[in-house]
Amino acid sequence: MPAVPHRQIRAAHTDTTITVYQAYAPRLGVPAARDNRFPPAWKRERMTWIKPSFLWMMYRCGWATKTDQETVLAVEITREGFDRALAGACLSHYEPGVHADRAAWQESLRRAPARVQWDPERSLRLGALPYRSLQLGLSGPASRAYADEWTVSIRDVTPLVREIHGLLRSGAEGAEGAEDAARALLPVETPYPSGPLEHLGA
Repeated sequence: MPAVPHRQIRAAHTDTTITVYQAYAPRLGVPAARDNRFPPAWKRERMTWIKPSFLWMMYRCGWATKTDQETVLAVEITREGFDRALAGACLSHYEPGVHADRAAWQESLRRAPARVQWDPERSLRLGALPYRSLQLGLSGPASRAYADEWTVSIRDVTPLVREIHGLLRSGAEGAEGAEDAARALLPVETPYPSGPLEHLGA
């Protein structure tokens, strides 16, 4: 098996869409999935972070057990919108070799409608892996476009999250085959054809 690149976007995607994950309190997540759009209470002026990695989302929300993260959404958005956000994004931290200097990074960050963090990808047991996964933060026009233009569908995948988590817990208690069963339920994520992302250090 070839080594996984240190920084790579892996996602469930089609020719026209990519699926990202977010977790919300039920008061936001439930109506979003029911109506297939983010409700008016979803603050479009705030930065929102989207994650193509299901397991990174599980690490962040604790398998939907953390306060105000009890509803996990799979949000299918257009690749056109996602690619546009990537093209205009800036790393959330200064990185020599990517930015000319710290001042250039600060100016780029100030102007960018999106920012990127590369965080350790997670295993089925949520341990850190030696390669990174993308988090994409959207603000201003990008956040509004995400909610009102790019979104194709919103699914509540909380039942799936609970099923996988339950299998892992039973596996920890000695149930044979539980971990394999949990792994079989994971969304299939493959390398996303973003092309070079030199401005994002990838």
